[in-house]
Amino acid sequence: MMKLPHVHPQAKASARQIHGESCRSESVTEEWFITPSGLPMLLAIHPDHPEPRKIRRAVEALGDGGVIAYPTDTVYGLGCDLTNKHAIDRLYAIKNMDRSHPLAFVCPDLSDIARYAVVHNPVYRVLRRFLPGPYTFILEATREVPKLVQMKRKTVGIRVPACEATRALARELGRPIVSSTAALPGDEPFVDPHEIDRAFRGLALVLDAGAGGLVPTTVVDLTKVPPEVVREGAGPVEEFG
Repeated sequence: MMKLPHVHPQAKASARQIHGESCRSESVTEEWFITPSGLPMLLAIHPDHPEPRKIRRAVEALGDGGVIAYPTDTVYGLGCDLTNKHAIDRLYAIKNMDRSHPLAFVCPDLSDIARYAVVHNPVYRVLRRFLPGPYTFILEATREVPKLVQMKRKTVGIRVPACEATRALARELGRPIVSSTAALPGDEPFVDPHEIDRAFRGLALVLDAGAGGLVPTTVVDLTKVPPEVVREGAGPVEEFG
């Protein structure tokens, strides 16, 4: 099991560690923040009650092949359209990330997961119990999953965050968002949306819901019997031990 590095207690307090807890939001007084080029890059959004027009703006960026940053119930994520190869290439380039590093699928709910993952009854019961929540579950991939984003064992990581803004993005897009943590390789996740904007050149948009968390999802491999905890994170692991 991979253990996360020690996080200062005050930092932990800002993370969303309770299953089912909604995204944390701090007040943001400005709606748009303007870059020196004059292009709007940061868009303030309410994580629990996201404004539809702002969701549409972000989905337009995804549809145009852009990579965006957005809040979740754990840490900020970077994501793009599953069906756009150039966008996926751009995501790896923006993060300076090795192509062997897996990406997760952010889904709005469980209804469409069987299109991308093999979901037997025991697996579905686990998903229904723990999602939405701070978990990424590794499942066997179907043929619908592009090889570009499959793991070596032809598996895929499925994520349904307990954050309405994130789910609304995937719902409006009409398919999963390919996602990775807003962190540089080997570093802790960025908490401040402004730092995310500065750190990752080439983002089309940053949805700003205030300070994010520091503790990423718990990753559980459901292709193993019994399930294997690959990374211990924000979601409790006792029932997978």
